[in-house]
Amino acid sequence: MSHWRSIKAKRLLSALLSIGWSVKRQDGSHKTLERLGFPDYVFAFHDGDEIGPKMLAKVAKHTGLKPNDL
Repeated sequence: MSHWRSIKAKRLLSALLSIGWSVKRQDGSHKTLERLGFPDYVFAFHDGDEIGPKMLAKVAKHTGLKPNDL
């Protein structure tokens, strides 16, 4: 069973910002996020998009996000 549950992209972005990520630049709906010690991450979701467990796991692998950060 996955540790992740589906959430809206707006909530995911909020969680990333709360753990130290910041928006470096934005081009349309693509936000490039930066955090010290990590390569830049392109957040390409619209606020209302539903992000499933598999995609959340992929985002977490690149960003250091943990299930209790949500």
